[in-house]
Amino acid sequence: MKIATFNINGIKARLPAVLDWLDEAQPDVVLCQEIKSVDENFPREPFEDRGYNVETHGQKSFNGVAILSKRPLEDVRRGLPGDDEDEQARWIEATVMGDDQAVRVCGLYLPNGNPAPGPKYDYKLAWMERLGARARELLAEEMPALMAGDYNVIPQAEDAARPETWTEDALYLPQTRAAFRRILNLGYTEAFRARTQAPGHYSFWDYQAGAWQRNNGIRIDHLLLTPAAADLMTDCQIDSAIRGREKPSDHVPVWIDLAA
Repeated sequence: MKIATFNINGIKARLPAVLDWLDEAQPDVVLCQEIKSVDENFPREPFEDRGYNVETHGQKSFNGVAILSKRPLEDVRRGLPGDDEDEQARWIEATVMGDDQAVRVCGLYLPNGNPAPGPKYDYKLAWMERLGARARELLAEEMPALMAGDYNVIPQAEDAARPETWTEDALYLPQTRAAFRRILNLGYTEAFRARTQAPGHYSFWDYQAGAWQRNNGIRIDHLLLTPAAADLMTDCQIDSAIRGREKPSDHVPVWIDLAA
């Protein structure tokens, strides 16, 4: 089962690029972020024509997450538990039925948090606390599960081409990285780093100042696996080349293969 996370940065602007990648990569499941569309306006047909089931949790102009799956989806839930007043569309989860195993897939778009300090950063840290609570519940359920998406977290210095330029940014502040580590330390495996330890691997390049051309990137798109899911992982890669194509997202897909 090939599962990818992809912040598409607006479905209307990126539809051709996303479809081209789908046709080439042939993922079974895609967890999308920043669809920037209300549910009723999401262009379902091109994905359904390719055999994907489509579940969305959108809002107008901002945020929004979706699941595309060639396999049946069950028990779809929208919204991260823990704050009934949170109206931002940043979380969607479902059970994907594999050939041998069911896998719980959770797609997330974690708040950016800038400027920090301030209310946006407070919201980010509170959201990460709620994420930790859901992470504990997934572990307790003991089925293969993963939480994948744009975490807006640079975990370590080697995850940025120029870490010294991020020291005051909400993505790299010590409190952010500590909150991320607390979730990992519950018993999660960060898929990409379990396979590749070398620096120089990124999933985001800004549109400004020739960041892509200079490889001035950061790695902020992550897949966190429960032990039961980590035992099934056979590969994890970043499809970085598509950042150089026409009208790309500023993020690229990160994917894993699970023997499920």
